Amino acid sequence: MKLQQTKITSYLNTTVSVLNRVEPFFQAPFHSHPELELVYVKESFGKRIIGNSVMPFEPGDMVFLGADIPHVWLNDEMYYQGISDLKANSIVAYFSKDIFGPAFYDLKETQKINELFFQAGKGISITGKTNKQLAKKLEKLVLKKDFEVIVGLFEILSILSESQDKVYINDEVYSLMHEEPKADRLSEVFQYVNKNYKKNISLIEIAAVANMTPTSFCRMFKLKTKKNFVDYLHEIRVSNACRLLLETDKSMSEIAYECGYKTASNFNKLFKKCKGITPTDFKNNAQIN
Repeated sequence: MKLQQTKITSYLNTTVSVLNRVEPFFQAPFHSHPELELVYVKESFGKRIIGNSVMPFEPGDMVFLGADIPHVWLNDEMYYQGISDLKANSIVAYFSKDIFGPAFYDLKETQKINELFFQAGKGISITGKTNKQLAKKLEKLVLKKDFEVIVGLFEILSILSESQDKVYINDEVYSLMHEEPKADRLSEVFQYVNKNYKKNISLIEIAAVANMTPTSFCRMFKLKTKKNFVDYLHEIRVSNACRLLLETDKSMSEIAYECGYKTASNFNKLFKKCKGITPTDFKNNAQIN
């Protein structure tokens, strides 16, 4: 999956757009665009790649992205299984910096907005009270029309420019020329694992997916995700095992096999390592609750 460079304003035929998206899973590919983007995840979880950062996301996650920073939201594998009560629900605001005009950015009073837009090139995670405040405003903004949308968006940007509840996602303003290949490789890896976790995936095989040597791949994966690939693979397998434990009456051996484990004993050991309890206790606790 290669980076797709798009232009949202041309696609939507507007320079400002606020959308409430409800999908079975997040469907946008790994992409970038010149518009700035504010994303509020209402439902679903998985991992997001923003620039050269790989982080988990869950309901309540909110980020502000600058122009041309590559990004993708990848739901956990269970979202691709057609489970009817799982959905990816988000509010997304797109806008072109040009909507305010060049004279606007020369004003002394708008310097904090200028700084916000520049720092958004790192990707900004919005936390704390500001997160909750902006979530309420986005819920209202998605219902507004015409000039009210611009007024509401400007209010949100003003609050965000003054807030301290911001965490930068990348250490530096993202440089597409230098960083895109690594992020693209990780996106390929996550997609491959989601489709193939049931089978044995060797380091040689997954490194080939990323077009790297096994040694370079392990170093890159640990640097970007803060964990080694084998641990990540077990997390994906155990996540899917949890779903099977809750939704089916399959035996432990069947579940172990379907999730890529050759023996039930190895499955039990690694499940307990990830979850702190055995698969049997996990299922029994869920039935009690």
